[in-house]
Amino acid sequence: MGRGGIGGAVAAADMENSDSTRCFVRDVKRIVIKVGTAVVTGQNGRLAMGRLGALCEQVKELNFQGYEVILVTSGAVGVGRQRLKYRKLINSSFADLQNPQLDLDGKACAAVGQSGLMAIYDTLFSQLDVTSSQLLVTDRDFRDPSFGHQLRETVVSLLDLKVIPVFNENDAISTRKAPYEDSSGIFWDNDSLATLLAKELDADLLIMLSDVEGLFSGPPSDPQSKIIHTYINDKHGKLINFGEKSRVGRGGMQAKVAAAVSAASKGVPAVIASGFVVDSIIKVMRGEKIGTLFHNEANIWDCSKEVTTREMAVAAKDCSRHLQNLSSEERKKILLDIADALEANEDLIISENEADLAVAQDSGYEKSLVSRMTLKAGRITSLAGSIRAIADMEDPISHTVKKTELAKDLVYEKMYCPLGVLLIIFESRPDALVQIAALAIRSGNGLLLKGGKEAMRSNTILHKVITSVIPDAVGKKLIGLVKSKDEIADLLKLDDVIDLVIPRGSNKLVSQIKAATKIPVLGHADGICHVYIDKSADMDMAKRIVLDAKVDYPAACNAMETLLVHKDLNKTEGLDDLLMELANEGVVIYGGPVAHDTLKVPKVDSFHHEYSSMACTLEFVDDVQSAIDHINRYGSAHTDCIITTDKKSADTFLQQVDSAAVFHNASTRFCDGTRFGLGAEVGISTGRIHARGPVGVDGLLTTRCILRGSGQIVNGDKGVVYTHKDLPLH
Repeated sequence: MGRGGIGGAVAAADMENSDSTRCFVRDVKRIVIKVGTAVVTGQNGRLAMGRLGALCEQVKELNFQGYEVILVTSGAVGVGRQRLKYRKLINSSFADLQNPQLDLDGKACAAVGQSGLMAIYDTLFSQLDVTSSQLLVTDRDFRDPSFGHQLRETVVSLLDLKVIPVFNENDAISTRKAPYEDSSGIFWDNDSLATLLAKELDADLLIMLSDVEGLFSGPPSDPQSKIIHTYINDKHGKLINFGEKSRVGRGGMQAKVAAAVSAASKGVPAVIASGFVVDSIIKVMRGEKIGTLFHNEANIWDCSKEVTTREMAVAAKDCSRHLQNLSSEERKKILLDIADALEANEDLIISENEADLAVAQDSGYEKSLVSRMTLKAGRITSLAGSIRAIADMEDPISHTVKKTELAKDLVYEKMYCPLGVLLIIFESRPDALVQIAALAIRSGNGLLLKGGKEAMRSNTILHKVITSVIPDAVGKKLIGLVKSKDEIADLLKLDDVIDLVIPRGSNKLVSQIKAATKIPVLGHADGICHVYIDKSADMDMAKRIVLDAKVDYPAACNAMETLLVHKDLNKTEGLDDLLMELANEGVVIYGGPVAHDTLKVPKVDSFHHEYSSMACTLEFVDDVQSAIDHINRYGSAHTDCIITTDKKSADTFLQQVDSAAVFHNASTRFCDGTRFGLGAEVGISTGRIHARGPVGVDGLLTTRCILRGSGQIVNGDKGVVYTHKDLPLH
């Protein structure tokens, strides 16, 4: 059907936000856009210039990117009615005003309004260096067999010249006596005209802009109503009761749905979307899930994502309860079976990973991202080993952390218990999926995982291998793999099912997730890690630590980003040797103001830089307090280190640097769940609530209160003698 997608504003790079049911837009070139009267005019009947301007800007953008855009506009009758009301008012006598007659002939309104509406379109498009043309048609025109051929020739000629054809029904000379009521003819309103033109002109897509976001399961004003993102006639056709027709137009939502269904049945997909959203057309062309899609293959798609996301989360919670009912040894066996399965399927896993790497390299991804994606030789064995280490850990579930006698024969216990269901959104590292799954199983939690799209094949095979050994008594839906980015928005609404969200990524991602959900969010932010070399530092030690912190794994979040150096070490032999070693390892050094001026290294734009993983910022500071102030201002509260032989300086640094991990004379690369003895980690939390630093099993638990009595009642505390005596835990 399509003629090949065009790049630019809606290029393939933007398609990463696309929904799986909207991928067909990549092949779209010719688009019919229908604009309803409610979009063209405001509540007062006057032209809505802001919305028209946004519409024309989007059409211009598509036109410049090579798309062929055909516009079908309503609004002429509405504009004409407003003008004629005004003319009638100023020409009325006092007697006329006493007995106003507001009925106006629809054909007269159309005749007056059409020229005004087109004048506005012509002015707006001209300001955007776009040429538009007017084409008025009636249903009688289409009765002539030669008309369709001539219409196509004219439109194709206009499109070849980058001219925007603007269609409208010529209501002024329509054979229908009452154009707002008479639905006879080949087409009967601009919705059906748009469908007819889409078919006659071989369009690839029909976009219908309305005053609502799309088709809803009930009245849009009802909080219980949900937007239907993909319309399936067998499913939705009999369930939807349409409300009133448009306040100003001819048909309303029922007419739009009928037109969209007709277009889809003829092979032209249609989307009903809001014309009140300034970039709705661009979003549709990016494949984003906005509005309601009508497609002739919709009946064979699994389009009930609003249901499936909830079912996925509910299933994970149910399975987690089954998991918690198992004995510690039974949960341990699941982990050991997973470790064995990973090693048994190593060749298949590596093969799928190599397929992801090939696509990533062909797509031009940065080397640091490709490095994080890679499952190197021996990595599967290492992952299996870490899983076995987690399996051998003490069982964390139902572990008593406090036991108190409140009164005689009334004992209070505080116990660890799983959080419930975790939603983890992680970056391109497929090995993170394995570690997170193992921690979730050991802690008794259900799990929903969304990995980076660039590692989809790796994530899919790892998920398949892991879930294959989960016993039926627990359920393989204990761990769900979310494959579409679009599903994240639906999952973030499930605060009644999902208990914690852990986004592993940038501060921007964490902020976006927090703004979009009521579910608690454990922020795993990007790592802007500092190493400060104090004036008393052993420079041989400093060289080893700095090189390790930067070069051991430059793409890691705990790798050094900024090197702070005491000013007294500037231009010393020890520092010069260190900087030379970094350069020899391929590290590009940028300078802060002082370092730039004294060492002539390239100047850093901002200490919140986003250079490549092989870049490092160097700056000189006056003393340890200056280093602390710099870190607290520019750091990401991840991991920071001081290298010094001065105990007082070290203690000051350790106490005052406000980060999740603060080190003395040790590489920042030690900030890792495995190295800390946690077995693995779901991430490194830089927040202050619930968990901080590398988050292992204990970070995935909460507590609950158990009270064991023998018939006690409060009764105003009469007769209760509180002892509040600590009891031994075992």
